[in-house]
Amino acid sequence: MRTSVALASAIACCLLPALSPAEPTVSIRTPTAVPTAPIAPPAATPALPSMSLAARLAALAPGADPEVIDLALRARDCAMSSGEATGAGEKLAVIDYSKPSTQKRLWVFDLAAERVLYTEHVAHGQGSGENFARAFSNRDGSHQTSLGLFRTAETYNGGNGYSLRMDGLEPGFNDNARSRAIVMHGAWYVDASMAQKNGRIGRSHGCPAVRAQVAREIIDTLKGGQFVFSYYPDNKWLHQSRLLACATTGTTVASRR
Repeated sequence: MRTSVALASAIACCLLPALSPAEPTVSIRTPTAVPTAPIAPPAATPALPSMSLAARLAALAPGADPEVIDLALRARDCAMSSGEATGAGEKLAVIDYSKPSTQKRLWVFDLAAERVLYTEHVAHGQGSGENFARAFSNRDGSHQTSLGLFRTAETYNGGNGYSLRMDGLEPGFNDNARSRAIVMHGAWYVDASMAQKNGRIGRSHGCPAVRAQVAREIIDTLKGGQFVFSYYPDNKWLHQSRLLACATTGTTVASRR
């Protein structure tokens, strides 16, 4: 009897499915799109103030004073807008006579291309001083340098070789340039070795003389309606020059920048 009960129990165990721990029900959810905030554009970089033409030219010409170049551009613009100068006016020579003759103090600029073409020594008049020019005049026979803006004119061959005539545009300061024969020319005494030996280069009779080796090149660059500007911090000239006081309204190369 016991054997029958045991056999029945074994048969029951084989017929019943095995029990397993309940497994949790996993529900699959589709991810919901999370709205994203719009990305703000990067803050605009503040615009840097643009450099003036004078500052840009000075940066190309070490040793040149941007304030002197600015005065030259103002005088040039005034002359062109008033009709006193009718040439192209894209070349401008700036001479800073506040510097000693032992330093290069002449710069020739191409304004349209914004380039410096020449950086050179330049002489001042015998009557203006030794290494430093201190006195300036418009008077014939003074052998002094004249200040202000000049318009270049024709070339000729004279006692100083190939030379460039200039017309002074500032009454009372340089308008006697033609009658005084104040011209640009080459000179043997404009020489750096002479400056080292004598403490100054040679002096002219008032002409802005340059090295003989580059005189023709510079003259051909400046001839025919270009400009030469001679500067010194002379109070009378700075306060009485019509060209420096002129308010330009034209659309010249300098005023467009």
